Amino acid sequence: MPRILARRPSPRLADGELTHIERAPVDAALAMKQWEQYVAAFRSRGWDVTEIDAADEHADGVFVEDTVVMFDDLAVLTRPGADSRRGEIATTRSTLDSLGIPHEEIREPGTLDGGDILKVGRTVYAGRTLRTNDDGIAQLRELLAPRGWEVVAVPVTRRLHLKSSVTALPDGTVIGYPPAVDDPGVFPAFLAVPEEHGTAVVVLDERTVLMSSDAPESAELFRARGLDVLTCPISEFEKLEGCVTCLSVRVRVRS
Repeated sequence: MPRILARRPSPRLADGELTHIERAPVDAALAMKQWEQYVAAFRSRGWDVTEIDAADEHADGVFVEDTVVMFDDLAVLTRPGADSRRGEIATTRSTLDSLGIPHEEIREPGTLDGGDILKVGRTVYAGRTLRTNDDGIAQLRELLAPRGWEVVAVPVTRRLHLKSSVTALPDGTVIGYPPAVDDPGVFPAFLAVPEEHGTAVVVLDERTVLMSSDAPESAELFRARGLDVLTCPISEFEKLEGCVTCLSVRVRVRS
């Protein structure tokens, strides 16, 4: 059964970490409304939503993707590169335990944010960023090699996370906004998108993607490729270097 993990935004959302963009006012009430629309989009396509316990003391807690990454039935709990975010891991771990999902963890001195991990087939592209270091990538490679995954390190300097620069369509084509991508040649198949917020999609099934409503030209590009495109407004999260991938973790729990 397809499921996402998600966490409601903190009232302190506006205080979240920023690296590459200037701080802009964030409307907490609007952010909550947008989050509710976001999870409703998943439910409309048959996904269950499991809420991780609120972490109102953590401004960035809504960005649950950074705390855990799924690899088949295995969850890898991360060790976020920002000290302020490491307290988010405990509630994510508790949720995995309640669902019976086995998990491993990235250990000190490694750091790894889930937003730096892009899976295409059995290849894992791991962004080397200010939040994810070489040791974290090495630990991930050691965990995944016996399970048939290849981990490829990708330098990222133009955005906070790898998945702030690129994501992938259901057929494995990597998409990105060229000014945000260090080296498109790293990926076997790359498609340039015309808008910055068109670079992030969440794959819901083999022909459906969810993306920001702030990239209508990119949405039309994907529809022209035969995809069903759902859009939702996430402006308040985009002000904090977030995107549609950051707000959930997709899992499939065997019943």
